[in-house]
Amino acid sequence: MNRIKKGDSVKIISGSYKGQTGRVIKMFFEKNRVLVEGINKVKKHARPTQDNPQGGIVEKEMSIHMSNVMLLHKNKPIKVGFGIDKKGSKVRLNKSNGDTIG
Repeated sequence: MNRIKKGDSVKIISGSYKGQTGRVIKMFFEKNRVLVEGINKVKKHARPTQDNPQGGIVEKEMSIHMSNVMLLHKNKPIKVGFGIDKKGSKVRLNKSNGDTIG
């Protein structure tokens, strides 16, 4: 179980986008990277195709390393731990106060 999941809100804690927040769009588990909405945008030159007959310069997001993001819970960056709930299933916990993270 990972500390960050698809759909979570995260805050960037290092790099040129430090301090900005966004939502996780996609996870790349084998490379420990995440794709965050609106973060780490680059311009790529696209050749004309049937989908994009004009071609040109396309702006898109690139992935960043998981160590550079921190989970937001109630609009505050938190450290994530793990525990067992009453049903016996593994859940994510806020390390500072023990709240479960949905």
